Amino acid sequence: MGDTWLLIETSGRTGRAGLARDGAVVRSRTLSETRRMARDLAPCIGEMLREENLAPKDAAGAIVSIGPGSYTGLRVGIATAKSFAYATGRPLIAVPTFAAVARQVPDPARNIWVLADALQGLVYIQRYRDGSPLDELRIAPASEALANVPAGVWLAGPGLATYAMNDAGLVPEPSLDSLLRAASGAAPLDRAAMFALEPLYLRGSSAEEKAKTSGESR
Repeated sequence: MGDTWLLIETSGRTGRAGLARDGAVVRSRTLSETRRMARDLAPCIGEMLREENLAPKDAAGAIVSIGPGSYTGLRVGIATAKSFAYATGRPLIAVPTFAAVARQVPDPARNIWVLADALQGLVYIQRYRDGSPLDELRIAPASEALANVPAGVWLAGPGLATYAMNDAGLVPEPSLDSLLRAASGAAPLDRAAMFALEPLYLRGSSAEEKAKTSGESR
């Protein structure tokens, strides 16, 4: 049958999980809204494995999207992937969400800016060329980041919807196929890195940000 990998992508409002074999997604499920991911994700994975007549230990490993994105969704997805890898003894590959988004653009697009809403008028932004990052993920004011987009640059990512830029025609959230492509050639995490893995999130959760703001205003 070839190696079967578990795919988990929970960076957006809805989560997705799937199984991939020989470079192609062979099973997939779309989960409900983020608030239900913790309840639905593990049963969904079990169901797909049973449909393939596989036990969890038969999987080659897990591939998980690590953000930026929905704080709660990412924590659920990463915790599930870590638990799966630990319980089965299989490897875990962590993929930055923007790397997966960059793999979805049309082939002619070489220069890509991936955007996501960071709230309070800010955006996450990272530039890619031919699928490889040109700089580090950063947070910037949306007005600054979007003021002077060079000609020939393709915009991608969930920030397109937030800033009414859907005319770019790009899927705003990564697919399981693009997550699989972005994981190609990536090294699995060692044991210490797997246990230390957290969402790629350059700021605190909404609750943490509100608490910080409230404390500063006193």
